[in-house]
Amino acid sequence: MPSLNDPQRFTELVQLRKLHDRDPRMPLMADKVEIKAFVAKRLGHDWVIPTLWSGAILPSDLRFDRPVIVKSRHGCNQAVVVHSDGDWTRAVHRSRKWMAGLYGGWLDEWLYRHIPRGLLVEPFIGAAVSLPTDYKVYVFHGQATHIQGHVDRATRHRWVLHDRDWCKLSRAGPTIARPSALSDMIAAAEELARGFEFARVDFYQPERQPLFGEITFYPGSGLDPFDPPELDFELGRLWLAEKKSTEVADFTLAE
Repeated sequence: MPSLNDPQRFTELVQLRKLHDRDPRMPLMADKVEIKAFVAKRLGHDWVIPTLWSGAILPSDLRFDRPVIVKSRHGCNQAVVVHSDGDWTRAVHRSRKWMAGLYGGWLDEWLYRHIPRGLLVEPFIGAAVSLPTDYKVYVFHGQATHIQGHVDRATRHRWVLHDRDWCKLSRAGPTIARPSALSDMIAAAEELARGFEFARVDFYQPERQPLFGEITFYPGSGLDPFDPPELDFELGRLWLAEKKSTEVADFTLAE
């Protein structure tokens, strides 16, 4: 059982944030449409995956060069990779369900209820078949400390936790090659997460230039187990560490 009176584990602190943290910046940072202008301003346009289309109702016909990916603007794990007309029909059907109700209520994920419901279409990043490796950088009080590598996300999803030097900390899981732009992703994550006690910043590196994915404030909704369990406490200690004197970021999302 999680201890919310005296939280020590990372997963407990995520639950506490969901229940009590109402920082108005978080919905803006988790909005998959609006965040792109902020990232371009902070890091440069080369870091941003272009938006081919955004709105509330997908066009009935597939009018984009394939492959593309359809996502919800306001939720997590709501995406369809489109290679064919049949995939597009599936995306249209699923997107109606995404738009039918508010996201996040069933897990008390407050911030998602304050992101406008919407959809977006992006070019597919990576090889024509497999999803690219997802690099998720954990930033505590402005310092990146750990990076998760996620592989085979569409088939046999697995993830491994590393320290910032890419030393593997998880006991199990695959060996993932160190990305060539790791130092750039760490610096970018620290820039984007500046002013928060904790944020996770996600990237891809399909080629030389890394690409921003999203910012998450409730990783795994605080329910994913760590391997070994001691990592849960290690990350909790970093979150609970004395706050550093950091400048609160300018969260104006327009140029």
